[in-house]
Amino acid sequence: MKKILTYAAFVILFIITMVFLDRLLSEKSIHGINQARSFYEQPKDSIDVLMLGSSHIHCDVNTALLWENYGMATFDFSAAEQTMWQTYYYFREALKTQKPKVAVLDFYSVARYKDDYQYDFLYENLQGLRPSLNKLKLFVTSCAIGRMDDYTPDFFTYHNRYEELTDEDFAALFGKEDLASFKGYTPYCAVLPQDRPVLTETIADDLTPKSEKYLMKIIDLAKKNDVELFFIVAPYIADDKDMLTYNRISQIADENGIEFMNMNFNYDDIGLDFETDFNDYSHLNYEGSCKFTEFFAAQLFERYSDRIEDHRGDERYSSWDESIKVTEEMMLDAKEKNLEKNKNK
Repeated sequence: MKKILTYAAFVILFIITMVFLDRLLSEKSIHGINQARSFYEQPKDSIDVLMLGSSHIHCDVNTALLWENYGMATFDFSAAEQTMWQTYYYFREALKTQKPKVAVLDFYSVARYKDDYQYDFLYENLQGLRPSLNKLKLFVTSCAIGRMDDYTPDFFTYHNRYEELTDEDFAALFGKEDLASFKGYTPYCAVLPQDRPVLTETIADDLTPKSEKYLMKIIDLAKKNDVELFFIVAPYIADDKDMLTYNRISQIADENGIEFMNMNFNYDDIGLDFETDFNDYSHLNYEGSCKFTEFFAAQLFERYSDRIEDHRGDERYSSWDESIKVTEEMMLDAKEKNLEKNKNK
């Protein structure tokens, strides 16, 4: 009995140690990992508008502004360069705890990245998710067998971060993170002037079979769960090759009675200034994202006003009130880092 108790104590101590090490050493990133980690801290069935897709979602859709101005409970459940199959499994993950009225999908990555396995940001799309069969399916769909040991188990991919630890890591260790108040939005604050694109392509083509397969699975999943889909392309410096894909997505949307809006045709409606509103060719900066978010809010209300409520004043949504402060702090920090970066050039 003494040996059994000793072994049991050792196993329990080992598990506790591994849990704490995982909290301390796991990656904390605002390009997908923290979005997923924060998602699990949202009150059950509180998200009305679920945002899915690539960094064009969490860099361009200002969830704090949507809350402050409209009381809209929105969450950017996205990750850098997210593929269509990863979006599908993110959607399934979201539906475990949320009943969104509207799910918005952005298609930038679908147009730009055509390989069936894309590894540059697989970490961002994987590590923030909790262990589950759904996560395993996402991983198997996203990674060739010969490369699986590069990405799993999660702990083996970040166990050597000892020299990179920050205050954020120790806050996670002691449970002092305010994950619930982070709604996914990640402000950028650089200013990089861009040339305005001229888009003329009308042919519908270039959506890969794998992407189309999982897009149809998303459509079926939304129908089964009474979720309205809204397909968008957030504004960036697009080109005609991208339009081949977007035109095909537009066809699929029409065939399934889904609203689709390529907002690269709405630069003037949004009020974008190509000299001041872009962080880089692909992302809006903070000022640009605020303009876009206001325009986007109008599109949501025009189409789904009967499904979207104003939750301001509801104590259950207090974390959205806190998200305004969190976003402001992130924006000021991004501006400070950008100024420092420019000084060092």
